[in-house]
Formats: sequence, C-alpha cells, structure tokens
Amino acid sequence: MLFSRNTFTLIVLLVAAGFVTPPATAADTLNVVTSVAPITNIVQNVGGNNVSVTGIVPDGTDSHTFEPQPTDAKLLSAADIIIMNGLDLETPTIHLAEKVRKKNTPIVELATRTIEKKDWMYDFSFPRGKGHPNPHLWPNIAMAMRYAEITRDALIALDPAHKDSYSANATAYLAKLGKLDEAIFTCVKSIPAGQRKLVTYHDSFAYFAPRYGMTVIGAIQPADFHEPSPREVMRIIDQLKKEKVPAIFGSEVFPSRVLEQIAREANTTYVDQLADDELPGPAGSSEHTFIGMMKGNMAYMAAALGGNKDCVTHVDATNIVPAP
Repeated sequence: MLFSRNTFTLIVLLVAAGFVTPPATAADTLNVVTSVAPITNIVQNVGGNNVSVTGIVPDGTDSHTFEPQPTDAKLLSAADIIIMNGLDLETPTIHLAEKVRKKNTPIVELATRTIEKKDWMYDFSFPRGKGHPNPHLWPNIAMAMRYAEITRDALIALDPAHKDSYSANATAYLAKLGKLDEAIFTCVKSIPAGQRKLVTYHDSFAYFAPRYGMTVIGAIQPADFHEPSPREVMRIIDQLKKEKVPAIFGSEVFPSRVLEQIAREANTTYVDQLADDELPGPAGSSEHTFIGMMKGNMAYMAAALGGNKDCVTHVDATNIVPAP
C-alpha cells in the first residue's frame, strides 16, 4: 500500500523546510538507515561499533503495508547510507529516500544485488500477474550471507578507514551464519521425507524451501494481503487433506481468523510462531537476532513436521561483539 501523493509531498516539504531536523550522531560513526529487523540486525553485526543503525520498519510490523512517516523522513535525510531489501518490499520508503537523502548518500538494495532478475520468484502471495516478485530472500541463509557480504563492501567503500573492522566483523558473522545453514540442513533431514511440506499464512519461505529440500505447498494469504475468501478457504482445506500436510504455520505479524478453522477442518496442526521479520524475545536479549529468529523457525518447523526439535539448540544466536 503506497501513501498518497499529498502525504508524500507534505513529508518532503517538512524536511526541506527544516521543520523536521535530522538527528545528530558521533562524527566518526556512520549513520545507517535500514528497513526490516533482519536486515537491521545483519547490518549491526557487520558494522559493529563503527555504525549507528536505525530500522525504519518497527519489529513485528507488516513490512508490505508499512508507510513511512515524517519522522522516518528525518532519519532518511540524515543517513550516510541507506540499506534496504529491494524487490519492491520498501517501495514507498525508497521513493521517499530518493527525495530527502543527502546528495552523496547511497541506497543499497541487498536483494536486488543478490539475485538476478531471472531468479526472482513469483508464487501464491506474489503472483507474476501482480508484477511484484517475492522479496523474502533472507530465510535462505546462503542469501543472507550474501547480504552480509554486500553490506561489508558497501560500508568499506563509504568508510575505508575502518575496512579491517568491517572485514573482521563480517568474517566472524559469516562463520555464524554458516553454522546456522548447516544446522538447518540437518533439521530438515530429520523430518520424514514425505512431511517436508510448508504451508504458511504469508509466503515468506519461497527461497528457503528449495535450498533445504522442502516444498512450499501453498500460502493462505492472498496477493492483496487480505483474508482468503470462503471459496479459497475450502480450496486450501481440500489441498491440505490431499497433500496430507502435518502442520500449517502462522505468525503473530500476520494474524488470521481463519487459520485455526482451516487447521481444524483439515485435521492438521496449527503453529502460530513462525517469523520472517520479527526478532524473538525482548530487545537486547541473546536471542533477539536474525540468527535467533531462524533458529526458532527451524525448531518450530522440525517439531511440527515430525523432525528433531532439538536440531538447532547448539547454534549460537548472539550478535558479534567487536573489539573496542
């Protein structure tokens, strides 16, 4: 959902007139603005003490319908670098950033730099006819690792004085992501082959499933991000019965009144704890990280689909803490 032209113009005018002033940061610290929580956390890990990172999309907010506010224009106008996902996830925010950013502030779109157009995926929540590809690359950990590498290179290009720090942080973080990636493969192998099926409310695992040997059977949320119609609900129930899907997965970020009904009528388990852009636990806790989010997702998936629920307990979800 895009904000209105009048709202967009008002935000730009407020910034230009000085009614919304940029926040101050330490002179030797890069001011980085990001979008969703997983990207914010990846950038924090790579940037370490040399960056001040602010995510515009609040944790747990539906990023597809998020509309930036005047306070977000203030953040964007003060940014030294703006790091987004791209692939149409943050279109209103990127349009605003292009209007209010400083002259030399780069906008880095991680997903756009990670895969080529021929590899964009269109699916249940993101049909090709709507023209917007599925933007959720980061649950595929190999792609998340590429996000970290692109972030490292972008920060070094902007701030070469701290090249060694960015490189060291990225190396340590990539090692952690590599262990998570290995653990996810192990988790999926623990699930009986016939039960490696994903049905989610929002279609967030399109790039995840092919990497790890799972199959996305469907998504319950239609492309317009509203609730499915009664006819669609019946089609989904019939499909779940036909495919013998052990569980369907929802999320607190995408609450749905129909998920429990679908699970009950399809005689399947309903798990409402998957996340694609909401970090677990309170801010500052050891699990409130991108790795912690994916670690939790895999534990919930494995338990509900007949695999080993303890398959990721050994994964270290904590952030990289750079040397002072």
